[in-house]
Amino acid sequence: MPGPKKPESPEKNVCINRRARYDYFIMTSFEAGIALAGCEVKSVRQGKVNLQDAYAAIEDGQAYVHNVHITPYDKSSHFVPDPKRTRKLLLHKSEIKRLMGRVSEKGLTLIPLRVYFVRGRVKLEIAVARGKVKRDKREEIARRDAEMEMRRESSGKQ
Repeated sequence: MPGPKKPESPEKNVCINRRARYDYFIMTSFEAGIALAGCEVKSVRQGKVNLQDAYAAIEDGQAYVHNVHITPYDKSSHFVPDPKRTRKLLLHKSEIKRLMGRVSEKGLTLIPLRVYFVRGRVKLEIAVARGKVKRDKREEIARRDAEMEMRRESSGKQ
């Protein structure tokens, strides 16, 4: 007889867009459901998701995510959707209105940060972000290097 079940962690990350934090200043983030076909969910469970070059947009009062590549499930027999098709995001109307207001500001955009599971449901974390220029990236790298150097010196003196 098997032992007691271990409590599962509430979130299980599948894919993280690491490049987003390097290329953008993250203002706020939202959790959104994503409308997927059954074979796509199985593929996401296997971790076959790529968020590179993905972005979200609000069109006709609905939120959509573009260019999220979900590799087709290899054991699927007849229905194989396009891997980069536009997928609908499941958000409340008030959240969509809030996002529309924020994105209408000059220089702000919606980008996906990560794909994860919450209680068996696929979720997508999207963020309102402002693009960084090359100077900002250089400043961030210099700041990170300075902090690392300070940590190294403080740990060496102890």
